[in-house]
Amino acid sequence: MANPIFKGSAVAIVTPMNQDGSINYEEYGRLIDFQINNGTDAIVACGTTGESATMSKEEHCDVIAYTVKKVAKRVPVIAGTGSNDTLFAAELSKEAEELGADAILSVTPYYNKTSQSGLIRHYNYIADRIHIPMILYNVPSRTGCNIKPETYAELAKHPNIAATKEANGDISALVRTMALCGDNLAVYSGEDSQAFSIVSMGGLGVISVFANICPRECHEMMALALNGDFKKSFEMQKYYIELMDMLFSDVNPIPVKAAMNLLGFQCGPCRMPLAPMTEKGFAALKDCLKKYGIIQ
Repeated sequence: MANPIFKGSAVAIVTPMNQDGSINYEEYGRLIDFQINNGTDAIVACGTTGESATMSKEEHCDVIAYTVKKVAKRVPVIAGTGSNDTLFAAELSKEAEELGADAILSVTPYYNKTSQSGLIRHYNYIADRIHIPMILYNVPSRTGCNIKPETYAELAKHPNIAATKEANGDISALVRTMALCGDNLAVYSGEDSQAFSIVSMGGLGVISVFANICPRECHEMMALALNGDFKKSFEMQKYYIELMDMLFSDVNPIPVKAAMNLLGFQCGPCRMPLAPMTEKGFAALKDCLKKYGIIQ
């Protein structure tokens, strides 16, 4: 693509919470600076990892507005604005644009789901009402709804549908998508464990959970691959795969928020219905962080 939204590593940033469940903006600002100072190439606010599913509309907009102001154009800000209600997704996407987001991330409809023709109507309806790029988010393990390659090809015709965050785990389907869409659709990995593979196929980077705790390492792994040093990039992917897997040992973002707390950030608990890690799971997480020298 001539003008990609970003190349490299975008962090799907956590939303720090106070003990009463309110958003800790002071700590959120600290996290944003930590990310940018360590090479993160874009900030994705109000994604799954940011617990957008439990945010009110007001909170959602407040977090986007705060992110835009704090980032201050240092890197692109991508706002999660997806919903299983097309009208609400379009409304939230328009507000994100007005608040200064550089792009939006829109997950496929969940629970009520839809057909492939429904996906085309849903996404085109949203894209018709904004003037910033849209990244589709395909994560059928969470939504029960999968974007097929032929559907991507149709959606990529819209000038505002610029990219996809692909997390369906099906590399063969992704190859077909890339063959059908060519330069009309940028591809980002939605799974840390497949980041190298997707970039080596022509993807532009990753939207990462792992980057919350290892922003510089994630940036470096992607930069190496984007610059053609596949051997070193793959060595990093292999080295960190155990840690990446550990961050999904419980429902995201439970482990990554626990890890951030262990690193000394005040990210607090996850909102219900997410529950704290079990003692066994928490101990395994600590041991893994110690193994990598991230904590003592």
